[in-house]
Amino acid sequence: MLDPLVNPAVDMMGTSICIVTVAALRGSFITVLHLTLLLSVVRVCGQLIGPHLDCRKTCVCAGNIISCPSANLSNVPTALPEYTAVLDLSFNSITRLRAEWTPIRLNRLQSLLLSNNNLTFLSSEAFVHVTKLRYLDLSSNLLRQLDEFIFEPLEHLEVLLLYKNNIYQMDRTAFSGLIALQRLYMSHNQIARFPLELVKERSRLETLRLLDVSVNRIKALPLHELQALPAWIKNGIYFHSNPLTCSCELYELVARWHLKDLSSATDFTSNHTCMIPGLRKETMPILDLDKAYLNCSEVKVLKEEAYLEQSLVLDCDTKQKGMVKRWTLPGNTPLSSDNKTAVMLSDSKLHIGPLKAEDSGVYTCHASSDSFNETLYVTVVVYNSTMSGGLESLKTAYTTLIACLVSIVMVLIYLYLTPCRCARCSGEDLEKDDPRESLHSSAASLSQAHEETGQQRGTSEGFPYRHSTLLEQKDQLELNGRLNPIGEEDEEMQVDSKERRRSDAESVSSVCSDTPMVI
Repeated sequence: MLDPLVNPAVDMMGTSICIVTVAALRGSFITVLHLTLLLSVVRVCGQLIGPHLDCRKTCVCAGNIISCPSANLSNVPTALPEYTAVLDLSFNSITRLRAEWTPIRLNRLQSLLLSNNNLTFLSSEAFVHVTKLRYLDLSSNLLRQLDEFIFEPLEHLEVLLLYKNNIYQMDRTAFSGLIALQRLYMSHNQIARFPLELVKERSRLETLRLLDVSVNRIKALPLHELQALPAWIKNGIYFHSNPLTCSCELYELVARWHLKDLSSATDFTSNHTCMIPGLRKETMPILDLDKAYLNCSEVKVLKEEAYLEQSLVLDCDTKQKGMVKRWTLPGNTPLSSDNKTAVMLSDSKLHIGPLKAEDSGVYTCHASSDSFNETLYVTVVVYNSTMSGGLESLKTAYTTLIACLVSIVMVLIYLYLTPCRCARCSGEDLEKDDPRESLHSSAASLSQAHEETGQQRGTSEGFPYRHSTLLEQKDQLELNGRLNPIGEEDEEMQVDSKERRRSDAESVSSVCSDTPMVI
């Protein structure tokens, strides 16, 4: 028995085929075994090599256009002509785009349509033989990720369609090398990160005019970076219908884009919604955030404000790049070389200054191109004071505010933190054996002070207590409104000693009491 031999051969058209030779099969079991091997070889060869191009049954070949839609193809046809400019393979069953899908260079191929297939894999070398592509449609497939430098060979590509896939992961270098890319469509995917590297200053694709990442899973945008972009880039950034979290910063961005009449904001106003934080996951229009929920401040047209003797640079931020621009001054006065206050710079910006009060007004920028005209208005307000004067006023206001705060603090300290100037009672608590017990009256008699000076006072009606040492009688200048410079009232005070002791225990208030005095 001879083993089956598989010999590869090449026909006149350059297409690889598989020839299987089976010799001297003996027995039914051996026959079935070899037939199984035969089917396996045919299946493997069919996966690697597509069918031969048939311009009569499966495809339509019209000059340099080859159209094979809905032809039930599982691989790209082989033997494609070198002069092919448009190749349409949409609505088929192609699952993988390998490096060898075209063994020869198709230097004239400009449009490749692979939409509505079952693509799940793109080889890192899938486009090395079609570097002149300008239009690539990979939409409505099953792609899940974009590897690094996957599109790098396509330096002439202008339009890339990736919408309606399952893309959830994009390498930051996936679009590197697309120096001519103008429009990139990535809506209806699972993308959770805004690809800022495509539009920010240093890594920007300079020719990119449209970036569509709508209907994805982006929850947060780089708001400050997007707000700082020129208008011609913001005009083409579409991010609606994402689960963005509501915030006043998001409202400000969308509202300002509306005020500038940017297409990315005005074309899909009803689709610009955000998610209210919380368990209910409610959505609301972003432009309504200033009216409900967050009560954000209403966004109005910005004014350029300055002081006397300052300078300003006004930007003519148009929605298209490379437009011809000219300025007119307040009062519809044309800009002329005789005007020393206003000068148009090389980048079409207007420099005005040193400013005077009469420089306030509306400055108008007229921009035009072959297919588009735009007029922008910039309002300038010049305050009738210098910057230094304004700073001095600000410093005076702060100084006044600080002085008021210090005064309030001093009053509070005086009211609540000033120590009691009266003679404090001893640290020994009174024993309250009788409900009639009260604190000593502030109107203590002079005889009591004389008796208690330097010694402990005895009990009065069974209630032991102590008095602090009072001032010497000679130092008393006034007591209850009566002068006592020489002690001539001592005798009278001694006569009334018993009555004062009796009333002392029944006093209503005392200077040592923690309760407020009742008048």
